[in-house]
Amino acid sequence: MNSNALKTAALLGLLSGLLLVIGGALGGQQGLVLAFGFAALMNFVSYWFSDRIVLAMYGAKQVGQNHVLYQTVERLAARAELPMPKVYIIASESPNAFATGRNPQHASVAATEGILKILDQKELDGVMAHELAHVKHRDILISSIAATIAAAIMMLARLAFFFGGSRDNDRGGSNPIVMLLTLILAPIASMLIQAAISRSREFEADAGGAEIAGSPKGLATALRKLEAAGKRVPLPANAATAHMFIVKPFSGRGVIGLFSTHPPTEQRIEKLLTARI
Repeated sequence: MNSNALKTAALLGLLSGLLLVIGGALGGQQGLVLAFGFAALMNFVSYWFSDRIVLAMYGAKQVGQNHVLYQTVERLAARAELPMPKVYIIASESPNAFATGRNPQHASVAATEGILKILDQKELDGVMAHELAHVKHRDILISSIAATIAAAIMMLARLAFFFGGSRDNDRGGSNPIVMLLTLILAPIASMLIQAAISRSREFEADAGGAEIAGSPKGLATALRKLEAAGKRVPLPANAATAHMFIVKPFSGRGVIGLFSTHPPTEQRIEKLLTARI
């Protein structure tokens, strides 16, 4: 297991632990049960239905064998020894792409019309190979679990705000200062951990995509183009799905950058061009 995979496993464990801690702090033993139930239910829904939900959210339309995007993905999937995913196009001028689906046998990849207008074939190969690397690494499942646990933490925090914390402990009630800090800090911590997981998986997908495409250069130049074009024509993406796209739909620097679901593009390009493929 490489360092990024170990980092992802550790961060997921930390996120799950945070969910149980906030559940216990705000609701005692009942809170723990509630927290676990939230996580289990949301992960189940995410595992089985997240692909349909996100594709419908962006109005994605499935394309057939005569489409250049289908032909590109078909060639790269064969090279990666992956089952052929479903291929979708999104009617948006903002250039971007994502993968979804619970496993390689039930995967879908999607790209916007805008991405086809600004990338040449080698660059398109790099982008779609990146998305297939997400499929191969089962990153869609990992990111979905992280997102749903983080959502459960925030939901519990909101419930605690309206209904109060535990009243069944030996000291006769919750410490209001501890409860207030938990309400404020736990959701922030969960978002930071979720973003760190997403950034780690992006680096892995970049490296895997370069390997599938046969060269890092196409993806590197594509990332630079997508970053520049995305600033001119932003994608009206839902914040809950921002982590899925190859480049972040939203910009963020400084403190806001800590919550970014993507590493800085220049850092990704540097890693690609200095790696041994």
